[in-house]
Amino acid sequence: MIPGPRAGTPVGLALVRDAEVLGAEPFFHEFIAGVERVLVPLGVPVLLQVVATVGQASERMRGWAAEGQVQGVILIDLLPGDERVALVGELGMPAIVIGDPETARGLPTVWTQDEVAMREVVAKLVEKGHRHLGHVAGPAEMAHTIIRRRTFDEVAAGHGVRTTTFDGDYSEAAGVRAVAALAQMDDRPTALVFDNDVMALGALQEAGRRDLDVPADLSLVAWDDSALCQLAEPPLSAVSHDVQALGELVGEALREILSGAPATVIRAVPAALVTRGSSI
Repeated sequence: MIPGPRAGTPVGLALVRDAEVLGAEPFFHEFIAGVERVLVPLGVPVLLQVVATVGQASERMRGWAAEGQVQGVILIDLLPGDERVALVGELGMPAIVIGDPETARGLPTVWTQDEVAMREVVAKLVEKGHRHLGHVAGPAEMAHTIIRRRTFDEVAAGHGVRTTTFDGDYSEAAGVRAVAALAQMDDRPTALVFDNDVMALGALQEAGRRDLDVPADLSLVAWDDSALCQLAEPPLSAVSHDVQALGELVGEALREILSGAPATVIRAVPAALVTRGSSI
């Protein structure tokens, strides 16, 4: 008889994030709520540990395994060749990857198909007449950042459109820095696409301080729609998907994995662009 999830033992998520950035970022609160909607009725909560580096995440996972504190782990924001993928095999720890199946290297995976959404965003901006686009990216080493950046550049090039990339870290300050840098350019982008909502909000505030009208002077598009996007003035256009539903999908996959199901790749419904007042 194959056992199911063990009531009373959590699944672990060792998240590499600055604690201040995490506090301002709605995505993970919504995501964990979705996971727990499936697992908590089974007696399985999510144990979240915020750490500063991938190395610290690996050490935390080793500690969990040694002490029997968790019965499985969620891996997210992986790097190409990430050490955590091999580590869960060494530890014999059930795991699910939220990300590109190639990065997961055979582990069970839920993938949001970021490249599909990015193609739509670039195509819509080009359709609106933008000829120079900016991408305010997340941490450059993350696999999904690489995928988004590569897709952004390839699709723009296919349309004969220029691109400029601004490095970011998901913080409000990164959005401020991007607009400050843009304001110094002679031939500046007329639209910016951000890898999260918090950076887009920082950019919106900085644009106002610099008398750049949004969207007449500068269009802004956030990734991962949220209440913050909807309540901004003007409301932010955003790449939207139901983050709690994504969490539920991950929770359901974890339930199967913890019951002995084989590894599978689940492709979540791609996010779609919701156009609001911040873009033309």
